[in-house]
Amino acid sequence: MARTSDIKLTVELDDNKLPEKILWEATDSGFEGQLEAKTLMLSLWDKNEEVTLGIDLWTKEMMVNDMSKHFHQMMLKMADTYRRSTKDDEAAKMIEDFASDFLEKVTPEEEKS
Repeated sequence: MARTSDIKLTVELDDNKLPEKILWEATDSGFEGQLEAKTLMLSLWDKNEEVTLGIDLWTKEMMVNDMSKHFHQMMLKMADTYRRSTKDDEAAKMIEDFASDFLEKVTPEEEKS
């Protein structure tokens, strides 16, 4: 029998159906219980339609500076995943370079040093 692993996402909503809290847990995570997150960006490749489907949520307490850092780190993660899955170092480097340029442009001057 094939082994399975479950990932559970729980989103608590306010009266306007906006995310107030995002919780997640996974059976193979190495920890018990739920952890809290401020954002959730889930991308799925639809095998039949050959299109990316996604769920993008963020809580009201997610600040713009944190979102900028989050996007930067996601781009670096994408570069790493792309490199590992395709062995294409040149394209992965392009993603990393873009991530670096992005961070430079969105970081407030007072935080640069």
